[in-house]
Amino acid sequence: MMKSNRIRPLVICIFSYNHSILVSEGYDPIKNQRFYRPLGGGIEFGETSAAALTREVREELGAEIGQLRYLGTLENIFIYNGQAGHEIVQIYDAQFIEPVLYREPGVTGHEDDGSSFEAFWKPVADFKDKSCPLYPHGLFELLQQHGYLYEDEIQSS
Repeated sequence: MMKSNRIRPLVICIFSYNHSILVSEGYDPIKNQRFYRPLGGGIEFGETSAAALTREVREELGAEIGQLRYLGTLENIFIYNGQAGHEIVQIYDAQFIEPVLYREPGVTGHEDDGSSFEAFWKPVADFKDKSCPLYPHGLFELLQQHGYLYEDEIQSS
């Protein structure tokens, strides 16, 4: 739940496999728009972004991660479900310790409130078309700068 007039510090992770990244799908009913976002969550007071990411993945997926690599920070000012939001998002690349998660088409995660969500592997090239938004804003370009999109995928999209 978003609180108004507050900037939220968040951390998300790029788990990549076979030219795809692990994302969950969201939906904004007011815009009638589906969108995608990598997994992650809030950074708590006194917690580093790397520690928050490790904790969030453990809480949501019950999975351990390693080889964290910082990719950058994005500022995301947006409207979701008719309400303004403002986030500062730290982005990391990491790997699951258990390789079985890479062989599954998706995983079920659990939020703090007990609700569940599905995350699945989606080709990075799919996000080149702006009709398939990847959030936070600027994430696709950051992934492109870090080599997540291969030259043949750039040419064909």
